[in-house]
Amino acid sequence: MTAKRAFKVGDHVGWNSEAGRVSGTITRIHRHDFEWHGYTRHCSPEDPQYEIRSDRTDHVAVHKGGALQKS
Repeated sequence: MTAKRAFKVGDHVGWNSEAGRVSGTITRIHRHDFEWHGYTRHCSPEDPQYEIRSDRTDHVAVHKGGALQKS
């Protein structure tokens, strides 16, 4: 089993998307289930989801720590 990555607000991270490599800054950390664009996103204090604002487009995405790399 791999260790979970922990990030904090303000960290600069990157991830792969359909459009290629994207980078941005973490703006919020969700530790409890929440609604996002009509869907329930599941998370917990042990497995949070991170809200990230893209550097290039200002688009906001949500990802689990396993999809992110510190950049």
